[in-house]
Amino acid sequence: MVNQPKPVVAIFGGSFDPPHKGHQQIVDTAIKNLDIDKLLVVPAYLNPFKTSSLASASKRLEWCRTLFSHTPKVIVEDYEIVQGQSTTTSQTVKHFNMTYTVKYLIVGADNLSTLSKWHAFEALNAQVTWVIVTREGYDLVVDGLREWTLLTLNTAISSTKIREEKDVSHVDMKIEKSVKKTLKETSK
Repeated sequence: MVNQPKPVVAIFGGSFDPPHKGHQQIVDTAIKNLDIDKLLVVPAYLNPFKTSSLASASKRLEWCRTLFSHTPKVIVEDYEIVQGQSTTTSQTVKHFNMTYTVKYLIVGADNLSTLSKWHAFEALNAQVTWVIVTREGYDLVVDGLREWTLLTLNTAISSTKIREEKDVSHVDMKIEKSVKKTLKETSK
C-alpha cells in the first residue's frame, strides 16, 4: 500500500474569549487564500502569556464549535483544552504533525512583538509559514521570520474590547446570548 500524503493544514489558535466576527473573517479568508486541506481552530486552555480568561475553557470550545464546526474544511480541535493546562504552540504543532502536515500558523499582527519569545520559536520558524493577520494600529515587524504571508483584514474588533466594553455587537448571533450571559456573570 502506498503512503498517502498527510492533509495540509493551517492552525488558528487563540483564546477566543469570546470568538467574534473578526475571527470568523479570518477563518473564511484563510480558507479562500491558503493552499490547505483543512483549517484547525484550536482554542487554548489558557494562553501561555495570560493568567486567566473570562469564559471557561469548555464554554470557549462550545462557542467555537457553534461558530465554526459547520464551515467546510474547518475542524475545531479540543487538544489544548483537554490538556487542562497552558500548552505551547510548539507542542500543539508537534501533536498535529502526527496526523497532518502543519504548513501554516495564523497569528495576529498584535502577536509579532512577542513571537520570538514563544517556546521553541526557532523550531516553529524553521517549519511553518506564518500567516499574519493585519490589525489596525499594529506594525508589521517581520524581522526574523523565515517565511510569512499576509491576510489583510484590518478589523478593529478584539475580544479584549468586547470584554471591557461588554459590547456584543461584533459577536455572531448564534452565540450572542451566551456571551452576554457570561459577561454579566463575570462582572458581578
